[in-house]
Amino acid sequence: MSRPNVLFIMCDQLKATALSVYGNTVCETPALERLASQGVTFQNAITPHPLCVPARTAIMASRYPHQLGTRRNETLMPEGVTHAFGVWKSAGYKTGLIGKNHCFDRVEDIDLLDVRCELWHRGLQNHAPLKGMEWSRPQADIHAAEAVRADMPRQSPHISYAVTDFPIEDYGTSVITTTTEKYLEDHAAADNGRERPPFALWVSFPDPHEPYEAPRQYADMFTPESVDLPPRRYNEFDESAPERNRVLHRILGLSDESEEDIRHSISIYYAMTRFVDDGIGRILDKLEATGLRENTIIVFTADHGDFMGEHDMIVKGGVFYDCLVRVPLIVSWPGHVPQDVSDNSMVSTINIVPTILKLQGIESPVEFQGEPLPTATDAKQLDAVFSEYGSGGPAFTMSNLEAMPEPYGYETLIGSLQWREAEGDRRMVRTTRWKYVHDPLAASEERDELYDLESDPSELTNVAANPSNATVIADMQDRLTTWRSDTGDGPVVPLPTAEHYTAGGYFGSRVQH
Repeated sequence: MSRPNVLFIMCDQLKATALSVYGNTVCETPALERLASQGVTFQNAITPHPLCVPARTAIMASRYPHQLGTRRNETLMPEGVTHAFGVWKSAGYKTGLIGKNHCFDRVEDIDLLDVRCELWHRGLQNHAPLKGMEWSRPQADIHAAEAVRADMPRQSPHISYAVTDFPIEDYGTSVITTTTEKYLEDHAAADNGRERPPFALWVSFPDPHEPYEAPRQYADMFTPESVDLPPRRYNEFDESAPERNRVLHRILGLSDESEEDIRHSISIYYAMTRFVDDGIGRILDKLEATGLRENTIIVFTADHGDFMGEHDMIVKGGVFYDCLVRVPLIVSWPGHVPQDVSDNSMVSTINIVPTILKLQGIESPVEFQGEPLPTATDAKQLDAVFSEYGSGGPAFTMSNLEAMPEPYGYETLIGSLQWREAEGDRRMVRTTRWKYVHDPLAASEERDELYDLESDPSELTNVAANPSNATVIADMQDRLTTWRSDTGDGPVVPLPTAEHYTAGGYFGSRVQH
């Protein structure tokens, strides 16, 4: 048998617990249930960074963002970095990307793709020319179906969602699905049955990242009344919470929003997720119909999650709650990977590409930091994983926020985004029981975070100040110290330019260099 194909499916901003395969009782995802029955489901998969570009570059290069210098959404894959597509291309694979990129922008990296069809959460990437194949639908029709996403209705400064009635085949999720089906058909039919080079295809769905918009037929599947609201704790973000968390809640907090709008937002997120799941089901069907399934490794994951009501917020920010850092991860290759098995150990998404390469029989580059995943391979289990946020920039404080115009909300989130992306150097370590967050650059009065995930799985109470947890904190600090020592500091990441710091009037020397 020739080397296996790779189908790497990714969603954007999809938290694990939005899926029935991870216990959600409202959002049924039968295609992912099917995929899980054919492979290994990792219950504790953690992103190395809960932000798009850092998470994606870390996955593809199997290194932490601080090692790569990709610690902001403005710092994509650097020059000369060895990553998955370079390895696959060197091994003779036909390579491709269908969907959202937000990882590669250098010519030398884009040239590694034989097929390139880019589409993100607001529609087609017109600056990215098609390569290797055409979209499954006329681009004019795809653009027409993007109209609402370009100018979303806003129920409040914090909440925005829409239900629309465009032709179902013209929505981005459908376009990516149908184009992938065509890719698989073309591959199966190539060379009149002669031996074909294997493919490595990244199918990257932009949903359920905001804008939160869903076709009516999917929105009707999830009534607001059917949604289970996440648990909350009164005064979770009082003075005992870290200032960063309090600032983010001040921007995004839903306390003054109607329950109806909160439920509607969550129901649309579920509708978008189910739409993607149906697309994945169609892709699985096409793999089987073309005879490609037997020799195709399938991996499904997401770059990071979404609050979606947890901690009284929607969207995401620079904090480390599980709704943002815990992502779905399924690996399937029947006959080579165990089927219908769950792994409860701690794993990182930087382990994905080394796992695929091991299953392919390709040696991982020495630069890769990640090891293969357990259970899917014979690698050992880990008891702790790490995540990070920030690139050493100045803090965005409550006083900086209060210098911005009210009412706060999504526009404030975007207006302060680059400042908050770069601030500090937060580091998280998570085991199956404990999560600890520390920033060595924070002011001395800034609080660390510690959550006991056994007694408090919703992470509503920070117990770092509890003297009985001193031993736990010492152990977690040792883990963080060892991790950063082992992984090094990496390149200096440019800070945002001065205009991104004007909200609070900060023009210090750290901004100017």
